[in-house]
Amino acid sequence: MFSASLDGENVLRYFETVGGRRMSLVPRPELTDAGNPAKPMGEAGEKMLLYMNEEHKDLTVWGLSLLSFGKGDRVLDVGCGGGATLKRLSLLVPEGKLFGIDYSETSVALSRETNAEEIRSGRTEILSGSVEALPFPEDSFDKIITVESFYFWQKPVESLAEVRRVLKSGGSFLLISEIYERPDLTEHIRDNIRKYQMNVPGKEEFLALFQKAGYEETFLHTKEGEFWIAVEGRKG
Repeated sequence: MFSASLDGENVLRYFETVGGRRMSLVPRPELTDAGNPAKPMGEAGEKMLLYMNEEHKDLTVWGLSLLSFGKGDRVLDVGCGGGATLKRLSLLVPEGKLFGIDYSETSVALSRETNAEEIRSGRTEILSGSVEALPFPEDSFDKIITVESFYFWQKPVESLAEVRRVLKSGGSFLLISEIYERPDLTEHIRDNIRKYQMNVPGKEEFLALFQKAGYEETFLHTKEGEFWIAVEGRKG
């Protein structure tokens, strides 16, 4: 959630917003602090989510490129945030059904606004709920995605197992994260990990968590020149 290309002193202007709304010039750390990345709430949370929709674009596009989507797939986005990932998925899965879930009511509302057209057409549904108890039956989805939400999962193994429960046999779950534990993380990133009490495993730790949660196959993807990671688990 914190890009290595930006330092804490930078300020960014973000114009491309939902419904033509425009944000004023806001220092990025102040925007994040006020928005509460663990559970966005209210107007400050919405502003942060709008910013994150743009900030996570390159990361998300890279992560989604790692999966092969069928045009009729059923796909779930866990921790759907501001709804940008679902919007991108609608282009990759033109005849399928998309679901988003988030435990932040602010995120749910903004995701619904971002994906209003797809919701009206019946192609997308966005629900309020937690990764610890997903409101879906077993074997519901061909693909499941989460982008930049794992940091705040309170029960990592149990939640990963819950995601596996609703994944179809042969399906893939992809966890996309902007950072993972490694010796060359900048001090700015480490400060943010401490500040927001983020859960940031290393590569081997990620694989161990997925294996403990029951995934029969696990794969690790990283991006050269970035701190990005994508952990893929497949259900046998």
